Amino acid sequence: MSHDEVNIMVILSSPSGVGKTTLTKKIQQKYQSFKISVSHTTRLPRSNEVDGVDYHFVSQKKFEDLIKENKFYEYAKIFDNYYGTLKKDVDDTILKNDILFDIDWQGTKQLSKYDNLKLIKIYLITENKEELKKRLVKRNQNSIKEIAKRFNSFDDDIKHWNDYDYIIINKNLEVCFKQIESIILNNKKKSIFTQLN
Repeated sequence: MSHDEVNIMVILSSPSGVGKTTLTKKIQQKYQSFKISVSHTTRLPRSNEVDGVDYHFVSQKKFEDLIKENKFYEYAKIFDNYYGTLKKDVDDTILKNDILFDIDWQGTKQLSKYDNLKLIKIYLITENKEELKKRLVKRNQNSIKEIAKRFNSFDDDIKHWNDYDYIIINKNLEVCFKQIESIILNNKKKSIFTQLN
């Protein structure tokens, strides 16, 4: 795949509840050049989610067919549901836009295998586990059982931080946003400079 060398791909990963989806949306709102990669998933939509905007909601059979046809750059089973990034969506988007991926460490590992994808990998974390638990309860999107499951996966998730280029503690949303912004702008400058030379 060839694409505009100036366009960049940014991965934001974190344990569940750290704020990566909020931050992803903030970046897209401020920078029109960024498009959020919309993953396919077999989970049911939450009440505020829109098909094709938040996710492409598909059946398990449809998802498994796409796996067999090798249509994904990356996919993973997380909390009993599949999530994946379609190759065609990424290849089409990067021609005109920068891309933001809101994916976990499993997806990051798989995307990193493709030399043709220029990835900037950012890992977000809370100060500690207790803070994470508070956030998961406060956001009021999951059952008690789901919160426990997400909370318990934290230790496994953070083992993978060394697969990333940058680690940011999301203590304050605005400060965290500024840090991500500065990483993006520096890498964007580098990308333009490389193309000019």
